[in-house]
Amino acid sequence: MSLKGKTAVITGSNSGIGLGIARELAKSGVSVVLNSFTDRDEDHALAKSIADECGVEARYIKADMSKGDQCRMLIEKAGACDILINNAGIQHVAAIDEFPTEKWDAIIAINLSSVFHTTAAALPMMRKAGWGRVVNIASAHGLRASPYKSAYISAKHGVVGMTKTVALETAKEPITCNAVCPGYVLTPLVESQIPATAAQYGISEDEAIDKVILAKQPSKEFVTVEQLAGTVQFLCSDAAAQITGTAISVDGGWTTQ
Repeated sequence: MSLKGKTAVITGSNSGIGLGIARELAKSGVSVVLNSFTDRDEDHALAKSIADECGVEARYIKADMSKGDQCRMLIEKAGACDILINNAGIQHVAAIDEFPTEKWDAIIAINLSSVFHTTAAALPMMRKAGWGRVVNIASAHGLRASPYKSAYISAKHGVVGMTKTVALETAKEPITCNAVCPGYVLTPLVESQIPATAAQYGISEDEAIDKVILAKQPSKEFVTVEQLAGTVQFLCSDAAAQITGTAISVDGGWTTQ
């Protein structure tokens, strides 16, 4: 089944994983709605570049994923949402007894509550269209824990749980809901952290990658944005019509341990 003519809304998509997914879907003929909390010329230029390159409609809509009403407004303003990719997320690292309350609230709002609001707004559109795909970008940390990331891990575990619930509520409809759980993905943000990590530990950049950043990833290779986008595209295809409620790991073997 071709995805041509479908419309995808991708939250947190003006860079990194979200932008990569948007580009991959656009190459398949999907009209895309990019999103972040900023409203810069370069945000709209990104959408135009995708439209020009792929020959699809591409728009940028500003919406703050920490605010439920703006999450729902994003879907309403998009006008159609055949494919919903919940990707927006932030991180903060601190011990539980030192974790700032405002950081906890922000991470839960953006990483978890936004998924509830956008999905609740998108499902009626999918039902009216007679078809839909929800893909939630969770994390290996939606299946495993690490210290000092209490809010992120709680949120991502919540995303996996919500994925299962949505899948059950739509099981008799031509709508699926799945979670993708990546390990460490080579985004510009991660690339920029490699030299600092090497300097912090007094080791080479290769050692920093192998022994620190990818310590839990048995393959010792980063997941690429293209690999992750390809997984999402598969979940949107007809070949995945009976895959729903799953958490698919794209993590070089991390969660097999």
